[in-house]
Amino acid sequence: MSEVRAQVEDGVAVLTLHRPEQRNAFTKGMGAALGEYYRAFDADDAVRVVVLTGTPPAFCAGADLSGAEDTFAAADAATFSASPVSPPAFDLRKPVIAAMNGHAIGIGFTLAMQADIRLVATDAAYAVPQVRFGMVPDAMSHWTIQHLAGAAAAADIMLTGRRLDGAEMVRLGLASRCLPAADVLPAAMAMARDIATYVAPMSAALCKKLLWDTARHGYSPAQVATLETDLHHRVMGTPDAAEGVRAYLARREPHWSARVSKEWTPLDWPIVTSAPTGGTATDFE
Repeated sequence: MSEVRAQVEDGVAVLTLHRPEQRNAFTKGMGAALGEYYRAFDADDAVRVVVLTGTPPAFCAGADLSGAEDTFAAADAATFSASPVSPPAFDLRKPVIAAMNGHAIGIGFTLAMQADIRLVATDAAYAVPQVRFGMVPDAMSHWTIQHLAGAAAAADIMLTGRRLDGAEMVRLGLASRCLPAADVLPAAMAMARDIATYVAPMSAALCKKLLWDTARHGYSPAQVATLETDLHHRVMGTPDAAEGVRAYLARREPHWSARVSKEWTPLDWPIVTSAPTGGTATDFE
């Protein structure tokens, strides 16, 4: 796992893509390591936020092209996946912040789209250029980019393979903030520490689940109202619901007691097969 470094402190796990001489170009080993760390951190209640970044000068320069013209040679159909990190970041039960502190190209870009929050560098280059290599975009980016930026922007980015800077990433809704490259990781860490301290872990897990499931399943506003009510019943009357108010009134840090790894129960929500156009709060297709 030397290509991915992990450090945990004060509830924040930092995963760093670490091949600086290759600008953190992505390898099969990186994908396997990220998946293992994601699973481990998801099960660890001491970890409340995950930050994904890269060793400077890049976030991730894309696929490792050291194989030259054979880089994208035919792969074993039984083992190859265009989504090499499993689980994806959006399936973790805690927030994932991508600190894109330098160039993010190809899979470096598409993997970051699976995070919940993205911070980018003002002068770095961001692109999904797979179509310029005779390939197609990966890591579920045909869904994530369209979900984040809309169909027109997704087509512009993915069908041209053109480069964007940090300001355009923010303008298109693909990132929350753009900063000088040296400030991206510190800003992400400050955000992560704030979440780790002040956000109830179970609340974050449930909120994140509904955000991504709404995108996946096309819930209508009325259906979301029903699901939000379900989530309220899960947290109202719990010790953390009382502790959040107590801490706020006392102007102190909260002491959360819920343990997501032990108290999480499956959310048995309906899955819609098409975007609803109306109906009541209890109607699901």
